[in-house]
Amino acid sequence: MSRREVHWAFLGRVGYAAAQALQERVREEVKRGVGPERLLLLEHEDVYTVGRNGSVGEVLDATGVEVVECDRGGRVTYHGPGQLVGYPVMNLSPDRRDVRRYVRDLQETLVETLAGYGIAGEARDGQDFVGVWVGGAKLASIGVHLSRWVTTHGFALNVTTDVRMFGGIVPCGLEGVEITSIERLTGRRPALREVAERYAGVFAERFGREAVAAAPAGWVSAAPGGDVR
Repeated sequence: MSRREVHWAFLGRVGYAAAQALQERVREEVKRGVGPERLLLLEHEDVYTVGRNGSVGEVLDATGVEVVECDRGGRVTYHGPGQLVGYPVMNLSPDRRDVRRYVRDLQETLVETLAGYGIAGEARDGQDFVGVWVGGAKLASIGVHLSRWVTTHGFALNVTTDVRMFGGIVPCGLEGVEITSIERLTGRRPALREVAERYAGVFAERFGREAVAAAPAGWVSAAPGGDVR
């Protein structure tokens, strides 16, 4: 049996609103069966996002940072330069209709990707600890949304992120939690495009897809604040 294709691209830096609009457009295409599943890999400008289980009260200091409420699971987190954000838009039907399994699989794709950089990441038990950890420090966050089993939102992996930005929030509702990055753990500064390419292969293998590297031109419309840079 041939594998379903997942088209992926590293889009560079994309405004948060533009990335959300892109996810919604692709989600509708996937639902209707008129477009391929896609793995959107990118980075954002500084933004604090408040998920369905969060509260704007968990944003402690938003000076100079946009605050956006969204429909993903989870609480409050930070996105910004140096962080690889992944938004898989794929149909879990007919054989993967299990939200917990989907989240576990996302965790494992990140753990495997990090192993390529000599980092022993781990998934911890408990809803409050969804993501990837190294010791007691959080390295990646996960928050997803499903509509008729089509996924949006996804993960955020700190590569060369300025983790001081997490000081403006209560990250994922965990007071005093330590946040780390690939750079902090290894002293290396891998390019996001390099990490994205490595991740795409791991993702496709985990989900039984055929990874197709796609040209990103036209994926994101040039809306105000949403240019690809």
